[in-house]
This record gives sequence, C-alpha cells and structure tokens, in this order.
Amino acid sequence: MKHLNPFTALCTVGFFAKFSYALARSPVLPLFALYLGAGPEAIGFAVGISTVTGIFFKMPAGALSDVIGRKRTMLIGLVVFAVMPFAYLFIDNYQTLVLIRFLHGLATAIYGPVSMAVVADVAGARKGELLSWFSSITIIGNLLGAPLGGLILNNAAGSGGPTLAAFQSAYMVSGFAGTMALILAAGVLKGDDQQAEHHSLREAFARFVSGIKEVVSDKRVIITSNMEGLQNMTVGALEAFLPIYAVTVAGLNAFQAGLLWGIQVLATIIAKPIMGKISDRYGRKPLITGGMILCALSFAAIPLLHDFYLLSLAALFFGLGEALVTSSSAALIIDICQEKHFGAAMGTFGTIFDIGHAAGPILAGLLIAQMGYQYSFWIMAAMLLVAIPVFTANVRIDKKVPT
Repeated sequence: MKHLNPFTALCTVGFFAKFSYALARSPVLPLFALYLGAGPEAIGFAVGISTVTGIFFKMPAGALSDVIGRKRTMLIGLVVFAVMPFAYLFIDNYQTLVLIRFLHGLATAIYGPVSMAVVADVAGARKGELLSWFSSITIIGNLLGAPLGGLILNNAAGSGGPTLAAFQSAYMVSGFAGTMALILAAGVLKGDDQQAEHHSLREAFARFVSGIKEVVSDKRVIITSNMEGLQNMTVGALEAFLPIYAVTVAGLNAFQAGLLWGIQVLATIIAKPIMGKISDRYGRKPLITGGMILCALSFAAIPLLHDFYLLSLAALFFGLGEALVTSSSAALIIDICQEKHFGAAMGTFGTIFDIGHAAGPILAGLLIAQMGYQYSFWIMAAMLLVAIPVFTANVRIDKKVPT
C-alpha cells in the first residue's frame, strides 16, 4: 500500500469500508429487523436511523477535518467501521438493534465527507470525474456486500428462513472487512496533515461557521443539495423495502433480493465516471434533471413487477438515474465553495443528503403500512418529478464549469 498513490490508496481503503457497511445493511438489516418481529414502520426506522446519525455528525466531522486534518478524522471513522459490526452479535431485541444502528452510522458520518474533501483537494478541474471515479471504485464494496449478505443468509438459513446464527455470520464477515480497512489505513494515512497546522480554537470555530455560510448563502447549493436529498430518499426506501418486497410479495429468495440491489449499484458504478467527465465538460444541470426523471419512473415501476428479470431491469435504470444525479451534484457544491472549506462544505452537503436518506425508509414504512407498495412508491416518485421544475427554474449554472 505504501507504493500506491494517495488516490488509489484512498480507494482501496474505501472499498473495504463500503464492503463492511453494505454487508451489514441490505438485505441483512431489514431481514434481521423482520426476524426480531418488526413491522413495516419499525423496519423503515431501523434502516433509516443510521442515516439520522449522519444528519447530526457529518457537518461537524467535515469541519473538524479542516482543523485537525483529514487523515486523523478519517481514522476515527475507520475505527467505527472496524468495531461496530461485532456489536450486532449481542443483539436479541429490536430496541438494541436501533441503538447499534445509530452508533454504526458514525462510521460513514465521519469518513464520508472527509474522504470526498480529500479528493476535492487534489481534483482541480476534474472534480466531477475524480469524485465519480472515487465513488464508483469504493462502492464496488457495496456491490459485493449486498449479494454476499443475502448469500450468507440463504446458505445458513433454516427451514423457516434465516436464523440468528445466520445473521451473526453475516455481521462477523462485516467486522473482519471493517478491520481490514482500518489496518490498511493505518499504514497509508501517515504524516502530518496540512489542514491541521496553525489553527487556534477561535480560528477553528471561524472555519466551521464559514463552511456553513458557503452552503446556506447560495440558493443554488441548497436546491441542488435537496435534489440529491430527494433522490437519496428513494435510495433509502429501496434499501429498506426492496428486499422485503422481493421476498414477501414477489416470492424471491434472500440471495435474489440482495442481487437486485447489487444490479442497481453496478449500474451506478459503471455510469458514474462517464457522467462525471461529461458534467466537467458540459455542465451539471442536464444530468441532474435527466437522472431525477429516470429515478422517478423506474422507482414507480417496481411495485408493478413480480418477475426477477423485470425487477432487475427496473433496478438497472434506477442505478443509471442515480449515477446521473450524484455525478454532478457534489461537484457543483465544490465548484461554488472555497477550497479551504471543502471539509465543512461537504459535511453540510452530506447532512442534507442524509436527511433524504433517513427520511426514505421512514416515510416508505409509514406509507406502506397505510396504503401498500404501489401508491406509496408512486407518491415518492411524484416528489422527485415535482422538484424538477423548481430546480430548472432557480439553478443557473454556466456551461463552462468553474475550476
């Protein structure tokens, strides 16, 4: 690892961290909540609660990285990746599951915005492309984690479905992957941080406030952040309820349920670097608009489908739509923000992003309990479509993206 360039090393660490987190999340988490006796609302809350952690901690974590340095802050997040999966081995009730999920959310809350700020520090005019490459490479772990989690449950399941031992096996593998990320990072993230030098407490507070102001003072940033927040709302809903829908309504097995999520992630991985390069050259706005439309239509189609291959096609198109939106939105935020506040800016953007992610499974759970999958998914898809004219009318960006 010591001979890898910083970008490649960061991607390698990110792969294991994402693999660990994905294996602990979907389809393992919603099925574990179901095993513990949770209903639709409770399942949605259990999936969404770790993202609520990000709402509270991403902005301070990003600001902290501007003060004490990216490397130190990243290592704190990676410790959480390594330790928390093993806590699931002691869970025997729904309430404890919710607590552990909230604490586990500290991993991505700390690591996520800081790692993006590191990429932004070195990206120059290639922000959209390098941020997209970084995201695509690291979420390969997400691609592998979800199906592997389903496969572990399927292979260890008893005659009545996944057993407690099956869930514990999945979380053990998650813990080992998180530990690997920490070990690799300990060898890579060495040396002094430029960002950590010459900052008093007063200066640190000033940088924190300045980073927040950069985001909230420009309506383009707020509206663009909310576009990704809404898109991420549907991502969170699918994470929570696509496995449940696939198993309980469509009649698929746990492995197929995990594979559906993997298909969506694979589509995002492949398309994102291409879309990021296009956004660097031609602008962000058309990609965000098109992605929102594609996500809305594919999301609305899911409750109409029961065949594995048709559901896979819907997941594929949803992943393409996600790639269009996410390849451009974060890059646009960074274009507007000053370089010295990248950490705070990405933390604030991540907070809005996580509000959507957390709201998705919670809102979907409440709606599904009242009106079933079809109308619930259609209502959420309509929210994406309604946001598009607000975005197109209020966000003006030059064709030549600023560097």
